[in-house]
Amino acid sequence: MTDTIALVLAAGKGTRLPGAVPKQYRDLGGEPVLRRTLRAFAAHARVDAVRVVYDPADSELYAAATHGMALLEPVAGGRERQDSVRRGLESLEALKPKRVLIHDGARPFASADLIDRMIAALDDGPAAIAAIPVTDTLWREADKAADALVPRDKLWRAQTPQAFRYTDILAAHRAAEGLALTDDAAVARHAGMKVSLVMASESNFKITTEEDLARASRDMARGDIRMGTGFDVHKFGPGDGVWLCGVKVPHESGLDGHSDADVGLHALTDALLGAICEADIGAHFPPSDPQWRGASSDRFLAHAAKLIRARGGEIRHVDVTLICERPKVGPHRDAMRARIAEILAIDVSRVSVKATTTEGLGFTGRREGIAAQAAATVALP
Repeated sequence: MTDTIALVLAAGKGTRLPGAVPKQYRDLGGEPVLRRTLRAFAAHARVDAVRVVYDPADSELYAAATHGMALLEPVAGGRERQDSVRRGLESLEALKPKRVLIHDGARPFASADLIDRMIAALDDGPAAIAAIPVTDTLWREADKAADALVPRDKLWRAQTPQAFRYTDILAAHRAAEGLALTDDAAVARHAGMKVSLVMASESNFKITTEEDLARASRDMARGDIRMGTGFDVHKFGPGDGVWLCGVKVPHESGLDGHSDADVGLHALTDALLGAICEADIGAHFPPSDPQWRGASSDRFLAHAAKLIRARGGEIRHVDVTLICERPKVGPHRDAMRARIAEILAIDVSRVSVKATTTEGLGFTGRREGIAAQAAATVALP
């Protein structure tokens, strides 16, 4: 049985945010809004799978937005949001999840901490919603004028994700078919379920208008910008080539190391870990552990990237400098950049690989080994 699946709703057309494409496919910082939304769940350690409910008419947009992501096959939505959720839930029956998180595709800033707390809330009840208390004064309108104050005590504004025990919310949606209920919490309440409130954040807003999209762009540009650095050294040993930045480069020697001794990827892994204060590569993959003997270093780099994305972070730029007299790096530079971009799932335009020598000085000048230094820029929410 699968523990937790995220069901992301992306079948709407977003009429309040007009444009050539629906809002979930609009560009946000160089990526579609939907891709950013999905990444928060796909990278989360406690989310086993992600399924999108979409409009098949947007299949090309969906394919472009989700390229390279490990997702369940999407399912077609219905006429109304409630229909789309029910169809999405029914499509999960064969997987038999214990829990389901239902989330808006145009709400791209759900944090890893919020997802954790939503899942944990189901330990104590069948349903929970992310929400924030109302702080503004509320007026009821009559004839386009302020008519009466509405007490704001104990009023909350609902967000997503909304979390449910799967069998309970599936039965509730089937029982509510044909009713016009505003969200899944309303469906759960209609079925008699207690719905817990989980404190969310103003930053977890839904992109509904052009102003929201502009706000999202500003928030991303501001963010918490971190930089990490890394350094690694390996000496030459027997072999017929060296692994550098994920590429096998022919050479008269190999590099000695517990794994594949890829100094470029090792330095870059430490740079990414340093940006989020997660110790170093040895703490995550101890050289004393035999399971890492001869391991491909792309596993280490992918692990660091996953930790960043689990926090809702984004890798903005990476830069690796290889320090050696031989082999020549220039002929392989483009392949190295492409491989790093592939491992990190970022555009190659955000990857720099350089090489230099020490003019015959030191151990690299004596051609005893290769060193690498790296820098990485990471944005956290």
